[in-house]
Amino acid sequence: MKKEDILDAYRWRQATKEFDADRKIDEEDFEFILETGRLSPSSFGFEPWQFVVVRREDLLQKIKDHAWGAQGQALTASHFVLILARTPEAMRYDSDYIRHVVTDVQGRTEDEYALRVKRVREFQEQDYRLLDDERVFQEWIKRQTYIPLGNMMTAAAQIGVDSCPIEGFNQADIDELLISEGVMERGAWSLSVMVAFGHRARDFAPKTRRDFNEVVKYIG
Repeated sequence: MKKEDILDAYRWRQATKEFDADRKIDEEDFEFILETGRLSPSSFGFEPWQFVVVRREDLLQKIKDHAWGAQGQALTASHFVLILARTPEAMRYDSDYIRHVVTDVQGRTEDEYALRVKRVREFQEQDYRLLDDERVFQEWIKRQTYIPLGNMMTAAAQIGVDSCPIEGFNQADIDELLISEGVMERGAWSLSVMVAFGHRARDFAPKTRRDFNEVVKYIG
């Protein structure tokens, strides 16, 4: 794509509060969107996320009942995605999951694993002091999930698909719902953010943003 085409996609993208329920995204296009999320970067390459595509209408209704921010999207979107974040227990430097990623996914040797874990431990204990506060640790993990969220929404816009990120929910209530529905295991995952994809039900007014020179600052 040309640079202006990419910028046009950014200008076109809007947080779509209600979708045209009769228009569905082609499955090949939706897999492309998900793949841009899967290929997204994360701290140390640990990929602390899972993308859950909800197709059950009864579960979508329950999500709508528990998420004030999903009232117009849950039942009208073509595809509704829950982005889960791993818990601090799973993301500790000495966890089984970290060993799996470093050795099985990234293909590091045992010696390389030991060096990597040493660096991750220093990062978690000293640089960000994540081990001092479980809530701070969880929020650091959740921040990672916003990288694939942004990439998926941008990729969707570039192929003419609308999206809407959703944070409007009570964390404890929605986690309990997803655990009770078998979507995630208690202590292993927590909902980070939702995102709906589809085609807008109506046109939007032109996007407004602060001036470039108000947003960008150069030093030196």
